[in-house]
Amino acid sequence: MNLALLFDEDFVAPDRVVLRGRRLAHIRSVLGANTGDRLPVGRVNGLMGLGEVLSLTDSEAELSVTLDQPPPPPLPLTLILAMPRPKMFRRILQTSATLGIKDIWLINSYKVEKSFWQTPWLSDDNLRENLTLGLEQAKDTKMPGVHIRKLFKPFVEDELPALLHGKEALVAHPGTSAPCPTHLNRPTALCIGPEGGFTPYEVGKLEEAGCQSVHLGPRILRVETAVPVLVSRLFDACL
Repeated sequence: MNLALLFDEDFVAPDRVVLRGRRLAHIRSVLGANTGDRLPVGRVNGLMGLGEVLSLTDSEAELSVTLDQPPPPPLPLTLILAMPRPKMFRRILQTSATLGIKDIWLINSYKVEKSFWQTPWLSDDNLRENLTLGLEQAKDTKMPGVHIRKLFKPFVEDELPALLHGKEALVAHPGTSAPCPTHLNRPTALCIGPEGGFTPYEVGKLEEAGCQSVHLGPRILRVETAVPVLVSRLFDACL
């Protein structure tokens, strides 16, 4: 936790917060903070700054906060991701938030098992928890938005064209002729399939909507590896 992310419910006054649970445990056991110490903090979707520890007990930490610094700029990226396996989904969420991705769309695909959509990691509380962990790692405050679309064809035909408007649109697909571009650094939409990739039909529908198919070479990567590799190729801010 490189920054303690503060939510509205943490504030007991405009410049004072009370922290409990995971953040308290980190302040006590990992940071070894004492009264008077100053810690990096940031208000969700707001400014960052420092929090001075006013009191510290086994049950809570009270901090006086000064928020006067903007968070790092977000990546101009819309990430469209076939629903991953639950065991890697939370890691992908955290990584995406750490990289500065603010617009995440989870979609269906033929190779996405129906059981994936039943994972508790899709609950609002778990989404917030994992995105928070990613933001705290990166020292960021802007909470990503996560949109869930369980029907592939209606999404691709009815919503995707408008979503791609004004963006460089790419679909990562092994075996295609064009390599993934580098140093793109402009508004981009990136589609990444499930383990095993999108089917030819799905790739065709994505291309009809305006996407260009690109590859990362002959190696097949896990989704949790492909996300940071692709993003780091596209945006210099990740280098």
